Amino acid sequence: MWHNPDWDIDRLAGLPFERYVRLQDFIWIALFATLILNNQGRGAPEITMLVALGIAQVVESKIPALASTRGRVWWIVLNLALLYLLIGYSGSLDSPYWILLTLPVISGATALGVAGTLVISVVAAVSYLSFLIWRAAYLQYGLTDWQHWEIPPEYVSLVVVRVVFLLMAGLLANALAEDLRTETQNSRRTLRQLGEANAQLQQAEEAVRRSDRLAALGQLSAGLAHELRNPLGTIRGSAEMLARAVSAENEVAREVSGFIASEVDRANSLITRFLHFARPLELRPDTADLAQTIDRAIANVEREAPQVSIYKNYAPEIPPFRFDSELMERVVYNLILNAAQASPAGGAVTVKTRAADGAAEISVIDRGSGIDREHLNTIFNPFFTTKPAGVGLGLAIVAKIVDEHGGKISVESEAGKGSVFRVQIPML
Repeated sequence: MWHNPDWDIDRLAGLPFERYVRLQDFIWIALFATLILNNQGRGAPEITMLVALGIAQVVESKIPALASTRGRVWWIVLNLALLYLLIGYSGSLDSPYWILLTLPVISGATALGVAGTLVISVVAAVSYLSFLIWRAAYLQYGLTDWQHWEIPPEYVSLVVVRVVFLLMAGLLANALAEDLRTETQNSRRTLRQLGEANAQLQQAEEAVRRSDRLAALGQLSAGLAHELRNPLGTIRGSAEMLARAVSAENEVAREVSGFIASEVDRANSLITRFLHFARPLELRPDTADLAQTIDRAIANVEREAPQVSIYKNYAPEIPPFRFDSELMERVVYNLILNAAQASPAGGAVTVKTRAADGAAEISVIDRGSGIDREHLNTIFNPFFTTKPAGVGLGLAIVAKIVDEHGGKISVESEAGKGSVFRVQIPML
């Protein structure tokens, strides 16, 4: 009988499928061994057919070709043919093996639909009824005159009961299989929903952890920046006084004082970025057009990275909605600039938008150097960077702005093949 592993209750319950198959094989072997041992006096042909049927049941679940509907039908037909020969050889209507006709009937019920079940059941019933042609009375009484052949009434009632039994067995097996298929589909649907919920929960937990890290780091950065700016101002003022006090001939002192002033300016710039990161964002949402916001960001990137082509693919169905266009321009600018810097000269960056589940999605796509798999979960952490001169605050600020909008940011990347950053902002 055909076995579909998708409908295996043990497998759905988490038990090893291989153990179930071994148990099923043992049952088949035990069944046909019992039939053979109980009929040792029947002769070699009968035993051979029983062995062939037993082997067919054992190997059925192990043949990949039987996974298709056509393969199942051919296998059922083969079983019917073997059973027809066995029943015909062992006494036709008097054969004790007529009950084995339920094997292909139930196999058809589990593998096919209602129509297929009815067809297989009718074929099995007709094959059994065909033995009436041989007239059981002829085999019993040895009559040679066809005109005097008669079918005893008890044969008629016996055949009718057995035919009805085959039909009912097929229909009942099909009903049970349909119920099991429905339950399996419901279980799969539930498992998919649980998987999606688990993925969303993990994303939410990661967002919470990132927000906690950002909040703690923001407080630290704010205090540190305040403490550093005063001495840096004193150092720069002293460097300017030194430059004015030294003689014009002392080029070394003037150069050193210039270095001091420039490095102080660089440190001040870094502190300013820390403060931008540390301060709580004050969103100023207003109705704005997303395409125009992205266009302004693209124009800024094109001035800084003219060696990369930027292509636009905007969805016209996104209407103007409320968001902080200035902060969102900073988000898009950072993402496009990163994509341009990761792309080779002459490369291309694509910016796409689309409406997705009540949100506007912005995708920035490049075919540049990509991101190593082990870095994908840390690129939004502050101070993480793979750039030699980078600080590691760009994507952290981007993630913070997106979080403040109630949105989500994600990345798909493969080293050497490029990256796709996706930002989703609710269209309120």
